[in-house]
Amino acid sequence: MTDAITVTVVATKGSVPRETGTSMQVFADRIVGTIGGGNLEWQAMAHARAMLGKGRAHDRQVLTLGPDMGQCCGGVVTLEYSLGQLEPEHSKPNMFIWGAGHVGRAISAVLAPLLDRQITLVDNAADRLPDMLPQQVQPMVASDMVVAVKHMPREADHLIVTYSHDIDLALCDALLRHGFHTCGLIGSKTKWARFRSRLQGMGHGDAEISRIACPIGDPSLGKHPQAIAIGVAAGLLSASG
Repeated sequence: MTDAITVTVVATKGSVPRETGTSMQVFADRIVGTIGGGNLEWQAMAHARAMLGKGRAHDRQVLTLGPDMGQCCGGVVTLEYSLGQLEPEHSKPNMFIWGAGHVGRAISAVLAPLLDRQITLVDNAADRLPDMLPQQVQPMVASDMVVAVKHMPREADHLIVTYSHDIDLALCDALLRHGFHTCGLIGSKTKWARFRSRLQGMGHGDAEISRIACPIGDPSLGKHPQAIAIGVAAGLLSASG
């Protein structure tokens, strides 16, 4: 396991960028998470990397966010430094993104830094899954994604963004039969109207079908994959707030 220093905000006073309990992991070549950016974060990164270089395992700092740090918050932050990678405490249901195309990749990249859930990017072809994924995202190759649904937890969140309308429809049907916490489907109003009719023909009631959100994201932001991803993330944050 690659060495890292976990930096945690353990106490705050006054106006500060992030709340108590916020953490980030500092590696020699990257960071995961954020304690608020700005000079506070740069100093914390430098201190953590100095600890890695010297082999130090623990430290604590009390930093005032005033003119000397180039930050005008005026608050006080206490940081705890500990050698080791912190296992995130996921507060949200697992997320399964069905389809590793441009939209699936964009959504996983936008959601991963929130560090609030385990995300699985699913596809039926290994070559559609990217070689590099964020730490919070795990790849899953399922030759038959519809069959894979029965192995998913019943209280998970799902986003269906595959390359095929037939697979999209089959996943909607499978998830309605299996159970889910939330489910979203990429598509237009026309696509959803057709899907609703076909799902009714498969024996699903209107109330259950209406639990699937379509379209996903915020259509006013446009159809660019990153725009869809931003809209999806904003919707999830609003729902949990």
